Amino acid sequence: MTTADRDAGSGTDGAVTANRDAAVLHLTLDRVDRRNSLSPSMIDSLVDHLTRAATDDSLRAVHLRGSGDDFCSGVDWISRNSSGTRPRPGDLVRRLPHGAHRVIELVHTIQLPVVCTVRGWAAGMGCNLALAADFTVAADDAVFWEPFVARGFSPDSGATWLLPRLVGMARSRRMLMLGEQVPAGAAADWGLIHDVVPAADLDSATGELLDRLASGPTVALGLTKQALANGQRATLPEAMNQELYDLELSCRTHDFKEGLAAFRQRRAPEFEGR
Repeated sequence: MTTADRDAGSGTDGAVTANRDAAVLHLTLDRVDRRNSLSPSMIDSLVDHLTRAATDDSLRAVHLRGSGDDFCSGVDWISRNSSGTRPRPGDLVRRLPHGAHRVIELVHTIQLPVVCTVRGWAAGMGCNLALAADFTVAADDAVFWEPFVARGFSPDSGATWLLPRLVGMARSRRMLMLGEQVPAGAAADWGLIHDVVPAADLDSATGELLDRLASGPTVALGLTKQALANGQRATLPEAMNQELYDLELSCRTHDFKEGLAAFRQRRAPEFEGR
């Protein structure tokens, strides 16, 4: 069963379209004429949809994608600053933690697997959305770009945290300080993204991955995602202690019992996500 919800107030500001397909939530950035650049209303919508998804026990995966030929060209700074009115001091410091930064945080921490499909450009915050996702599958003609310094300002939306952990400092400097554009093939070779496929196969490849994740043990997947994130800043004993508590929780799930039963009966498990 598929349900759709298109946010009000699309027009020139764009929209985020939410489609529920069984246990998978598809969130589509819909502002084709601006390469799906993110307006304030679109960012607010992403925060709202992801916040609700985080507490929806019937969901088992989230899918991020863009309409048309591009995934996302970043935040629409031009329209944001076209009024001619100078914002008061501290404006960015007040707003970003509740908008763009909150979106990245939710994608990174939500205890559901997040899959991102990238066609064309993934630039700025669009690039960082793809990096924050658990799995990003890109068409072979996609390009990843962090254009912040090229536009005269410093990186945001998690770029300086995500990139070094994925590709190391040297490549991070190339992307953030030199503004190098990274084709999808190189992004996959670097470990920046999960996979690159021919453009014609992108939807099927993403669909197969979503099906696999949505049929998995959702609680264990969420705890694993959380443990991986915590492990980036923990010592080995601290990481193993986190694993211990996660194991205690996952062993109490219905899916754990099903996994053991399937192993004993030499069959594929049928997880229910609880």
